Amino acid sequence: MNKTKQSICIIGLGYVGLPLAVQSALKGYTVYGLENDMQKNELINAGKSPIKEAFLEINLPKVKIIATNDPSVIKKSDVVIMCVPTPIDEMYMPDLELVRIATKTITENFNPGQLVVIESTINPGVCEEVIEPIFAKAGYVVGKDYELAHCPERIDPGNEKWNVTNLPRVVGSFTESGLSIAQKFYETIIDAEIKPMKSIREAEAVKIMENSFRDVNIAFVNELAKSFDRLGIDIVDVIKGASSKFSFMPHWPSCGVGGHCIPVDPYYLIERAKASGFDHEFLKIARKINNSMPEYTVELMQDALNKVKLPLNGTIVGLLGISYKANIADLRESPSLQIIKHLEKHGANVITFDPHTPTHSTEKSLDEILKKSTAIIIATDHKEFKDIDPVIFKEHQIQVIIDGKNCLDKLEIEKNGILYKGIGR
Repeated sequence: MNKTKQSICIIGLGYVGLPLAVQSALKGYTVYGLENDMQKNELINAGKSPIKEAFLEINLPKVKIIATNDPSVIKKSDVVIMCVPTPIDEMYMPDLELVRIATKTITENFNPGQLVVIESTINPGVCEEVIEPIFAKAGYVVGKDYELAHCPERIDPGNEKWNVTNLPRVVGSFTESGLSIAQKFYETIIDAEIKPMKSIREAEAVKIMENSFRDVNIAFVNELAKSFDRLGIDIVDVIKGASSKFSFMPHWPSCGVGGHCIPVDPYYLIERAKASGFDHEFLKIARKINNSMPEYTVELMQDALNKVKLPLNGTIVGLLGISYKANIADLRESPSLQIIKHLEKHGANVITFDPHTPTHSTEKSLDEILKKSTAIIIATDHKEFKDIDPVIFKEHQIQVIIDGKNCLDKLEIEKNGILYKGIGR
């Protein structure tokens, strides 16, 4: 592809689409962003990132992204990349409505010869069973009027080493020509290997497998954490010991699994396999275990308060951290939101503070929340929380700390007369 003559339209300028848009513009492409959030568009067009992320904050001011809610920009584009969310509902059922809407929008603003790439996370079969039929209904034939490919997004918000510029990718397509075009396109914007897959369904399965693998292993250590807690064994020490073997891959227990990928993607495979007559028992068990961790964290708090002769009902519990991951402002599927619900269900007076999501915090500062709290739950291992001197907890008369991320110094906290409880320690 001759990048000097290519224009790209990215549908959805969120955590996936915006970094891709910026990277594409850095590589010389004309980039349109189709986004319904007008406030976000205004910021992007002014060179300001609506997402707190180093790569975006450094590079967005250097490039021009034409962000708009006008779908006619699709007609101006040689490549259209779909980066819309694919959530699950309250019953853990996959919701592909935004994918369907985006696909229909492409067909209504079609430019013959376009390469259409789906980066949104989808289960195996969606390109064949959902997306291609919408194009066919509009009268467009894949491999003739357009090429359809899937390149599952890979992004790790807050990771200083791996980002959209250097993460290896996989790509699959309906046709050999589509595969070649898509691979060559991604090779012009990403400084890493682009691995071609034999089919578009294989490409769809890659992302689901990656995140299901992590979910299963996290569930394994979360279950061990519950077991070791009964046995009086510190799971953090055990994991460090097991890591001395070359073949061991350490995963760490916590108060829950958050983000848009790990707690969501397994359900896409579970439901699609069920439709084909296969029951993913292992994945369902892993999801059940990981979904139980916020409630388990609250149970630890209740037990710890009982030991200091306090009830959970009516006690002021300060929750440190609302985002799902350290040092970012992403609340998607955050375990903290479930912890709050379980605390309130038991009558606790819950107050919150997260320096990265101040608008979602009830308190304005760390000092303020510590002054008001009797007990603390560390729900996100932000640097600001990991660096707290245990003496400060003592000065604020904190009686109980539940370390949902096992990120604090257990011995130092206990030396200061505070009841400490981690996940599996």
